Amino acid sequence: MANTIVNNKKARFDYIIIDEYEAGISLKGWEVKSLREGRGNIKESYATIKGSELLLIGSHLSPLPHSNVIDESESTRTRKLLMHRREINKISSLVNEKGHTLVPLSMYWKNGNVKVSIGLAKGRKKQDKRSLIKERDWKRQADRLRKLNR
Repeated sequence: MANTIVNNKKARFDYIIIDEYEAGISLKGWEVKSLREGRGNIKESYATIKGSELLLIGSHLSPLPHSNVIDESESTRTRKLLMHRREINKISSLVNEKGHTLVPLSMYWKNGNVKVSIGLAKGRKKQDKRSLIKERDWKRQADRLRKLNR
């Protein structure tokens, strides 16, 4: 994904990603323009299934200064994610399991369209996060020592 617009690094730290899915997203014209400028944020957002629709809640797309957006609530509106019905049904059955949720991992361009990478995730416990940080630090120190001993 060379044309990445926004990455959600926090999601990969806070959750164990079980599976990833690609979804289109329904946007207005000013939202596409602001994404071209890199004015998007998906850190606090999540996806949910209501009825037979997949929705992205909490994503923030800042309007450009010269855009015609009157209401500030438009920047955090609920956006519809576009997937085939059978994919939504499959995801719905997996999300209904205890402890599973859908988190957006990244937004990117694909053939001129904005796509969202959605991850089926399970929350990490505090101890898991601590051990992940320790593991990363050990690896960083080992790499540093290897580099010095060359």
